Amino acid sequence: MRTLTRLHRWFGRRTDRLLRDPVPLRNAAGEKWPKDRVGEFGEKVASRWLWLEGGCEVLYQNFQAREGGEVDIVAREGEILLFIEVKTRTSITFGRPALAVDAEKQALIIRGARAYMSLLHWPALCFRFDIAEVVLTDQRPPAVTWVRGAFALPPSLRW
Repeated sequence: MRTLTRLHRWFGRRTDRLLRDPVPLRNAAGEKWPKDRVGEFGEKVASRWLWLEGGCEVLYQNFQAREGGEVDIVAREGEILLFIEVKTRTSITFGRPALAVDAEKQALIIRGARAYMSLLHWPALCFRFDIAEVVLTDQRPPAVTWVRGAFALPPSLRW
């Protein structure tokens, strides 16, 4: 089974158009993509990149907790459960996308991670909070940076 997975990833890295083709950030009428389309596209790119290049198994996308938390991607890297926030930008003029994950956003992600873990009945798993930065430049392939261990649980929120 692992040989098939490795072969599938190897083939995917060479043929995947989402990660290799230039991104047209304008529609047929020449208008810029709206922010929500940029974000959705960035999440698709990050998910595909994490699987093909990062070697992760994507378990869930856009997890929304009833308590108000959210996680863009839940993935697994070996025995580690990953809660990944995807930040997509069309320019790095104002800094790296990861800088937008402030304390308030981290609290929202942690709330989502807690809700996800409660659905699994709190298994004894190692977990980590990561950020996938996606930079989309017009007529260039997407650039993805994976920030592992971007933030941790505050000491007051151990579970």
